[in-house]
Amino acid sequence: MAKELLTPDSCVLALIDYQPQMFFGTTSHDRMVILQNVQAVAKAAKLFEVPTVLSTVAAKSFSGDMLPEVQSVFPDYVPIDRTSMNAWEDINFRKAIEKSGKKKVVVAGLWTEACVSFPTVQMINEGYDIYVPTDSCGDVSVEAHERAVQRIVQAGAVPMTSLQFMFELQRDWGRSETYDGCMEILKAHSAYGIGVRYAKAILGGHGG
Repeated sequence: MAKELLTPDSCVLALIDYQPQMFFGTTSHDRMVILQNVQAVAKAAKLFEVPTVLSTVAAKSFSGDMLPEVQSVFPDYVPIDRTSMNAWEDINFRKAIEKSGKKKVVVAGLWTEACVSFPTVQMINEGYDIYVPTDSCGDVSVEAHERAVQRIVQAGAVPMTSLQFMFELQRDWGRSETYDGCMEILKAHSAYGIGVRYAKAILGGHGG
């Protein structure tokens, strides 16, 4: 599976537990970097019409609602709220993934050591191919995040980055139907976007 590139029609995206309480405990990365990266992932999925599942844990009683920066990308989606740390053990989450009909699942969430690694390991065991944009995930410490990434890689998951997810779906800047959308994501959520804006302003070119 590591030799296969994702396509918009081959995968489903799961965004798990991007909630205030989970962010409070995250110290492995700059929280704002994680927030920028997960927005890039979410917007890329929306742009390329990748089926997406949102899930939260104890939203009303403890962790808070899905962050608006993520929820606003999918305003009509109601996150699947759970009591379990492992989303795959929640029947509604499992049904949502199965309903997509996809066997390749892109998983991102907080925290890496539990809410990402637990469903990843179990889904791999049940025949799914799992891809994890690790720079849009985070944990209580660098150690916790890194050990979790090691564990899922050992289990067979493919690590990637947030922008790699988008680039893998676009793959050719000649694909004009999604070109502008990719540029907007880059401008909003990446340092490269500064160069894109410069190129457009000074050169009037496509900036790709």
